[in-house]
Amino acid sequence: MNKKIDTVALTVGRSLLGIYFVLPGLAKFGSWQMHVDLMVKHNIPLAEPLLFIAGIANIVLGGLLLANKQVWLAAYGCAAYIVVINFSLHDFWNYTGIEGAHETQNFAKNVGILAGCLMLASYSRLAKK
Repeated sequence: MNKKIDTVALTVGRSLLGIYFVLPGLAKFGSWQMHVDLMVKHNIPLAEPLLFIAGIANIVLGGLLLANKQVWLAAYGCAAYIVVINFSLHDFWNYTGIEGAHETQNFAKNVGILAGCLMLASYSRLAKK
C-alpha cells in the first residue's frame, strides 16, 4: 500500500508542477502587454522576444511534466527557468514596503518550487538506474 501512495503522490506532485508552468505560460500570451510592462519595469531588455521564449518554455516544460516525458530534463529546465526569473523579476532587494514584501514572498515561494523541481529531476534520473 505504501508504494501505491508514493506512486500517487509522485504523479500528483509532477502534474501540479506541470500545471504550475503551463498555466502561466498560457497567461503570458493572454495578457501579453501586462507581462511586457512588468519586464520593462524590471529593466529587462528585449522584453517581447524574451517573453515569447518564456511563454513557450513554460508550456513545453510544463507539458513534458504533465505527459510524464523527459521528466528529468523538463524538471531541470524548470529549475533553471525559476533561477532566472527569481533574480530578474523578483528582485526584492530593490524594493521597500508592500512591493518589497510581495517580491520577497514570490522569491521565497519560487525557492520552494525550485526545490521540488530539483528533487523531481534527481528522483526521475535515479529511478531509471
